[in-house]
Amino acid sequence: MYSKLRKIRNNNQYTVQQMADMLGISKSFYSQLETRNRRLFYDMAVKIATIFNMRPDEIFYDDHINNKKEKTN
Repeated sequence: MYSKLRKIRNNNQYTVQQMADMLGISKSFYSQLETRNRRLFYDMAVKIATIFNMRPDEIFYDDHINNKKEKTN
């Protein structure tokens, strides 16, 4: 799960529907991105990061590192 993405979205008080509307995708598609049921491509990561005035790696890279560390422990 991109728990960091969900946390950032909630902290910015955006609903899943609002994010989907801003990205031009369906609510279901966005929800699947948050739960990692759909592959996140770089261009979509950039669009999401832009909404929050962040870089994609600030949202998504840490989750990847943390998940990797958890699997090795």
